[in-house]
Parts: sequence; C-alpha cells; structure tokens
Amino acid sequence: MSGLSQSEMEGCRSLLGLLDNDEILALCDTVTNRLVQPKDRQDAIRVILLYSQSVEELLRRKKVHREVIFKYLATQGLVIPPTTEKHNLVQHAKDYWENLPKLKLKETSEPLTKKGDIQLFQQQEKEYKKAEKIDFRRLGEEFCHWFFELLNSQNPLMGPPQDEWGPQHFWHDVKLRFYYSTSEQNVIDYHGAEIVSLRLLSLVKEEFLFLSPNLDSCGLKCAASPHGLVMIGVAGTVHRGNTCLGIFEQIFGLIRCPFVENTWKIKFINLRIIGESSLAPGTVLKPAVTFEQSDLEAFYNVVTLCGNTEVRLNVKQALDSETGDQALCSGNEALLN
Repeated sequence: MSGLSQSEMEGCRSLLGLLDNDEILALCDTVTNRLVQPKDRQDAIRVILLYSQSVEELLRRKKVHREVIFKYLATQGLVIPPTTEKHNLVQHAKDYWENLPKLKLKETSEPLTKKGDIQLFQQQEKEYKKAEKIDFRRLGEEFCHWFFELLNSQNPLMGPPQDEWGPQHFWHDVKLRFYYSTSEQNVIDYHGAEIVSLRLLSLVKEEFLFLSPNLDSCGLKCAASPHGLVMIGVAGTVHRGNTCLGIFEQIFGLIRCPFVENTWKIKFINLRIIGESSLAPGTVLKPAVTFEQSDLEAFYNVVTLCGNTEVRLNVKQALDSETGDQALCSGNEALLN
C-alpha cells in the first residue's frame, strides 16, 4: 500500500508527468526492483505511486531530477530561487501538498463567526511578529539575484535559458508601470500576469537588453508593511552586448505565497530606464536608488489609501504638477509615478 496521502498522490502524478517514457519506465524498475512489469506509461506511474513509501523516498531518487521538481513547482505558481538545492525543493513540494487540503477546506468553509474573526486577527498578529524577524535586506538581495539572473538568461546572446520564464512568478493581477526616456519619453501601464511577463521578456529576448543590478548599500533598499507587502528598490545599468546604454531604477512589490513557506510572488513593478543620451552632457552614470526606505513606506501608505477620493486627487495633482524625469526624481511623487 502506498505511503502517500491523497494530495501527495495527485501532486506526484502531475510531477511524474514531466518525465519522458524511458525515465518513467526506469524509475518503475527502480521502485519495484524490476518485480512489476507495467503495461504502459500510465500503469508505470500508478505502480510507482503505489510502491513508494513516502514523498521523500520518491523525490530523492536520482531518476527524479532536481530540474523536474523545480519545473513542477513553477507550474504551480511557486516562485523559488533557481539555485535551490534538491533536498530543499523536495521540502517545498511536500509543504505545498500538505497545505492543499487546508486550502480546499478554507474555500468551502462557512463565513467566520465573531469568535473566528478574533482568532483570525490573533493569527495575523502572530504572523506579523514572525515577519519582524525576517532579514528583508537579505530577502531583497536573494530576490534580485534570482530575478535578474532568470530574466537575463532569456537573452539569446546569453545562450540557452537557465530556467523557464513565465506568468507563474506573478500574482494574476500584477501591474507594471514602465517609464523610459531615450530618444523620447513614455510611461506605459501593463496589467495581468501574462502581459507583464511578456513585456519584461521582450526587453531581453527581442531588444537584447541586459539589466545589471547594483546590490550594494546605495543600489538596493528594502521595506516591509505590517500586512506582509515587501517592497524592494534596486538600481543598475542597462547593456546591449558590450555597450552600456544607460541606467535603470526598479521597485518591486512582493507578497508571500500563503501555501508554501519562504516563497514570494510579484504584485507590482515600477520600472524606469534612462538612456545615456537623455542624461545631461558630462553626467557620470551612477546606478543608485534615488529614494530612501521612508519613501518606500510612504508609497505603501498611498497604495493602501488609494480607495479614498481625496487621496486619489492628491496623487493626480502630484503627477500633473511635474512631467517625465522630474516627476520620477522628486521624492514621494517619484514613487507615485
């Protein structure tokens, strides 16, 4: 009898579906010590699941490659650093499957009573105290390493991509505000995981850009809200081949995935690219974040209050008062833009 739970069985079946036929048959031979001869591919997967005593035993087998586990987690919308070792990926998968029944139960449960509301508040307070212990500077560094390595690897000039890029790394309602100043100035908004991921992909895959982040003290700043939103501001240089084209400044808004520990997805991005031709003559390229942590926190405060009519008017007035590069460089108005 299999030692896997129902959710683990379903998850492992999907994961094994990423293997080719030869790998499935070889894995079946290993699991059963060649004592069971499956009829076909689906029968081999059924036998593998039946004779596996635990998730760890199955996923840690050599024939279940690290890349397969990573790809499965990515298809489930889990953003995990591509350098994560196999034993940690196994734990991520196990945690994800353990939480699936709780998620389904939550979706079908009745509305919370007053007592439930109190319990929910206490749980949120507990989570906030736990979040206070997170080293957000380190989180920002690890995220930027992962994000820019993955994005830049999609550049055809860099060789084959190291991992799959796609909408699974974003929340479905993600927003991208893209400002660029080269021969002309433009601000364009993009909405939705599919559109945002394709627009960012086109920067490196079609325009052959390479974004090089500056992760020292002046090039990276991080802040967090009491509700779990983490904001990361990073600056760097923009390249194409051996030519430095200009600088960029980018703000990410991340929200933790509630189903898998230590996993975050992108909620919004503000990207600003300034071409060297747009800079004043003699200006030295200095990839540094032009705002402080307090500005990130102020940006969050405006985001949370944006349902208020008065706040929306103030934001519009702030944006209308300045244009282009000036608006992006003027403290809090820069972040609002």
